[in-house]
Parts: sequence; C-alpha cells; structure tokens
Amino acid sequence: MKQEKPMGDTPSGQQDGMTAPLQPDSGAGRLEEEALVKVRGVYKVFHRGSEAIHVLDNLSLEIEGGEFLALMGPSGSGKSTLLNLIGGLDRPSRGSVIVGGDRIDRLADRRLAAWRARHAGLVFQFYNLLPVLTAERNVELPLLLTPLTRAQRKRHVALALKVVGLSHRARHYPRQMSGGEQQRTGIARAIVTDPTLLLCDEPTGDLDRKSGDEILDLLQALNRQHGKTIVMVTHDPHAAARASRVVYLDKGRLSAEKPE
Repeated sequence: MKQEKPMGDTPSGQQDGMTAPLQPDSGAGRLEEEALVKVRGVYKVFHRGSEAIHVLDNLSLEIEGGEFLALMGPSGSGKSTLLNLIGGLDRPSRGSVIVGGDRIDRLADRRLAAWRARHAGLVFQFYNLLPVLTAERNVELPLLLTPLTRAQRKRHVALALKVVGLSHRARHYPRQMSGGEQQRTGIARAIVTDPTLLLCDEPTGDLDRKSGDEILDLLQALNRQHGKTIVMVTHDPHAAARASRVVYLDKGRLSAEKPE
C-alpha cells in the first residue's frame, strides 16, 4: 500500500518494527502492473469417507492491489473456500495461489501461519470476539504475534479503533455492544496490523440493514481512503453493489454473469 504521511493522531515517526497501520492513500497508482493476487488452475476436493466432493474446478482469478472485489454465488458454489485459499487458511488440491509474489500454497505450516498473521486480515459473519476481553484487548490479539512492545501495541489499537469509530467503546465488552459495534471491533482487529488483504466472509450477514450499511460504508472508506485490498463473500446484491468488481461462482467455476 502506498505510504504517505500518517493520519492525524498517528505518533510522529511511528514505525514500530512493522508498517504503521492505515496510512492514507490518495488513490493515485493504487493498481499495480502486476496483480496482487493470482489464483491459477485451482482445484479443491474435500473427502467425506469414500466420497470426493469437488468444490473448485480449475478456477483462475486475478485481483489487483487496491481493488474491492465481491464474490457471489449460491450456497456450495465455493465462495468461502476460495476466500480461505486466498487468505492462507487452506491449501488447494491442485493449482497455485500467489499473493504479493509469495506462492503461499507451497509455504510450510509455520511460515504460512506467519504469512497469514502479517498479510491477511479476517472479518467474520459472527464477529468471533472473545467475550471475556474488552474491545481494545480483542483488537490487540493479532499484535501479540508481533515483536511490538506493549506501548507500541497500544498505539496501533487506539488508531484502529479510531478509524472504525469506536474509541469511546475501547473498554467495553462484546456483551455491552450492539451487533454493528461488535462487527466494527472485528474490522479493527482485522486492520490493526495493516494487512495486505482484508478478507470478509458475509460481514453484514448477521446485521440489520442500517447496521449493515454502516459496515459497508466503513469497508468502502478503508478501500478508497486507505487503499486496502478487500475481498468480500456475500449473498446480498445490496452489499455486492458497494464493491468495485463482482465475480460470480457457480459449481466451483467463475461465471461472467449471475447464475440463474
């Protein structure tokens, strides 16, 4: 992501041994000549006893840096499986997944876990917050895998919560927050390390329309103002309309148009 001057409250000169989170992006030069994500000839087969379940079938896809991509399709079409492959949460049965020049499907488990912690920010439908931790502690969790000091982690957490509009909720527990606020906390947790990719699996699926629209507004701002590359799985055409590009999956293959 293009690095410019930090946002208003970012401590001057903050580097903290990693990229300072959420640098603003003017939009100029956001798309790289080389695609950020390259999925090539990917097959994914799951086995249930003696039965082989073919989920992805020779699928290829490229995603540019700074793009906001929506993945749509019926249940069982392979959307979440594809998202998991791009985020290093799973490996293809055949084919390759390259992100930022890294062939992540070939990384050893430890190296893949380290890659995932640094490069993939995950946003889930049901938030996945730890109920015994406050918002700021939930957001801090990914930073515990980094060499940052406690003071440095605190600065990163404060900035991430400010970006999602939850500075005033930092010390509240999930049970004290609305669904929309819990999802904002989940997004803050996903962006706190300034990951290469923000991967969202039905991020508005458990929210009412008003709360869902607020989350979509936030995702658009992260994409347009901070240049975050976002891949979002959704069943909702209203949510998909916020993306800069929509691709459809049908029976494990990409489709140029929405399946019937």
